[in-house]
Amino acid sequence: MLTKGDDFPLHQTPEPIAYSGTDRNFYDRYFFNGYAPDGTGFFAVAFGVYPHLNVADASFCAVRDGKQYNLHASRELGMERLDLVVGPISIEVVEPLKQLVVRVDGEGIKAEVHFTGRAFPIEEPRFVFRNGPRTFMDYTRLTQNGHYTGWIEIDGVREELAAGTAGTRDRSWGVRPVGTSDTQPHAGNQVPSFFWQWTPINLPTRSVFYHINADVHGSAWNTRAVVAPDGAHHDGFFETPSGTMVSPMEKGTRWPASGELTVQAPDGPLTLTFEPLVRFQMKGLGYTSPKWGHGLYHGPLEIEREDFVLDQMDPLQMDNLHVQIVSRVTTSAGEVGTGVFEQLVIGPYNPWGLTGFTDGG
Repeated sequence: MLTKGDDFPLHQTPEPIAYSGTDRNFYDRYFFNGYAPDGTGFFAVAFGVYPHLNVADASFCAVRDGKQYNLHASRELGMERLDLVVGPISIEVVEPLKQLVVRVDGEGIKAEVHFTGRAFPIEEPRFVFRNGPRTFMDYTRLTQNGHYTGWIEIDGVREELAAGTAGTRDRSWGVRPVGTSDTQPHAGNQVPSFFWQWTPINLPTRSVFYHINADVHGSAWNTRAVVAPDGAHHDGFFETPSGTMVSPMEKGTRWPASGELTVQAPDGPLTLTFEPLVRFQMKGLGYTSPKWGHGLYHGPLEIEREDFVLDQMDPLQMDNLHVQIVSRVTTSAGEVGTGVFEQLVIGPYNPWGLTGFTDGG
């Protein structure tokens, strides 16, 4: 099937752009988050395309006064991957790798937010993870910190984004579990385990990125730290696998209570300390959501609003494990900035004494 993309020099296989290999779990996704310097005004966006499921979906979320407002939308893709609109949520790429716009208008939630990158995006190490012989993940991700302008309106109350609003956006593509879960059980008796931390940080004149995927024993299978000065191009970053995070869990949860990240920089260790400000539940963007999980089929077009009070969430309910904690970040170099501490720990994790799926710290 020929689509708009076929008229651009984008092909990477002999097939039309509409097809992405043969894995039904192939996906292509946008993600954004943003926050004021004091951590208020948090918002987030996810937009996914699933060519072999013929589905596109999107979510927009905002946190105000302890309440999280979530707008979900899903439609049939129709194989056209360049139509970046799902119901009331759309993305415009103004200048690739630098400027994008998100617009929202539905179910009492409206927004227009403009993103401008602070430096060239970083390319993270390719994520490849297998459960035995089965490929669980195989994807690439670009990540970029930036500044936002614009506004968000909820139930008629419009708020301009605060001066200095910053955040992160990423683009990832490849293979992840999407759509309906595979009913074929994994061979063997191994209990699945997944450990993930990600901390994109906005400092006054530079950005710091850190992530780790680790196995049940705490050994990293994918990790890296990056320091990106404002205006840097792809060859202007400092990158190292030598980043370590110490992060106790909030009692009775699998959420981070604080964190201390140490990056072995050329001029000596750089230490970054995280002070939690605001919690965001990632299920509002579809991550681990039982109803709005990524790639699930909802028909030609389905739109739904979902609001919840953050203090009323059960921290050990499976779909509440995945969080982003907006944090004040101070560094050993005297800088003060803001970032998020994203964490998802599913299943056993020996370094923290976790043995099942619902036990907490």
